[in-house]
Amino acid sequence: MKEIQMVDLKGQYKKIQTLINNSIEEVINSTAFINGPEVKSFQNNLEKYLDAKHVIPCGNGTDALQISIMSLNLKPGDEIITPDFTFIATAEVIAFLGLKPVFVDVEPGSFNISPGSIKKSLSTKTKAIVPVHLFGQCANMDEIHNIAKENNLFVIEDTAQALGAEYFFSNGLKSKAGTIGDIGTTSFFPSKNLGAYGDGGAIITNNDDLAKKIRYIGNHGMETKYYHDSIGVNSRLDSIQAAILNVKLKYLDEYNQSRQKAAAFYDKAFQNLENITIPYRDKFSTHIFHQYTLLTDPELRDPLKKYLAQNDIPSMIYYPVPLHRQKAFGSYGYDNRKFPVTESLSQRVISLPMHTELEIEQLEYIVNHVIKFFSNYK
Repeated sequence: MKEIQMVDLKGQYKKIQTLINNSIEEVINSTAFINGPEVKSFQNNLEKYLDAKHVIPCGNGTDALQISIMSLNLKPGDEIITPDFTFIATAEVIAFLGLKPVFVDVEPGSFNISPGSIKKSLSTKTKAIVPVHLFGQCANMDEIHNIAKENNLFVIEDTAQALGAEYFFSNGLKSKAGTIGDIGTTSFFPSKNLGAYGDGGAIITNNDDLAKKIRYIGNHGMETKYYHDSIGVNSRLDSIQAAILNVKLKYLDEYNQSRQKAAAFYDKAFQNLENITIPYRDKFSTHIFHQYTLLTDPELRDPLKKYLAQNDIPSMIYYPVPLHRQKAFGSYGYDNRKFPVTESLSQRVISLPMHTELEIEQLEYIVNHVIKFFSNYK
């Protein structure tokens, strides 16, 4: 049996090695390393895949969030609501721009932002909501849209973990994650479902005015060369990464299906196992399993992680410390009692290996050891 990894990037690369190498070589031969034709080609192909009017590639997923928020003309002290249970980048850029991140609790099933908690946290300073489509499935965008419309708020989707997931609206329509809010953002960090071989990101919008503004903010505030209409940043997806992503985009649905197949294998093995809860699927979203995250009893989580490591099975805790308890946000004085679901999740979650190259032998080995661990606690 091959060594089990949380993410097997080398195995994935080997299957498309010739295509990847050729695409990189073409960029090197062209020497069009910045804003070369591959960047435009990838942009166009991702727009078609998402059925979106505008995709603006950028340097990374954090830049995508920052530039998106910069485009909204918010003022220092304005508030943006975002989930407490997520990676820090989502809230980090809000604070960095002099705005206030308002953390809210998440749903106990999907771990996505709770619309009920959003409503309780609205104030006259609230200007936007940033839902995170965590672990591979969409937040409840119907309810979030209703809240945003009633309160004249922007919605920026953080789609870094759910590119390719589909959302089914209550009216029967469907859209790809990242195309539902005013703006969508994503990351092409190597471990993502669509990952580059370095950093990369993109901003997605169907709003022509926002797209125009986002483009020049990401290019030093410059629409016409050497004429700077606003303070901007320098954030570009380089041509080599675009060429790699252009190849891998053709396989994204296949990659997501491979993850879903592995998740189904885990589900079947664990569905009747005591002391464990398999991932919840909301009816309004497909789940593309950026992570496969189990819930277990707090006193068993860390012993399980240790046991798996002893048997050469990697696992991860996403996320061990809620954002409201991070030292970086200590000055905001958040009350732990306002985040009961997040507090519980941070003590109970554990993510198993999940990637496109998992083999049956590896999956069987993983589930057998998880089952063996819990059988010892009966």
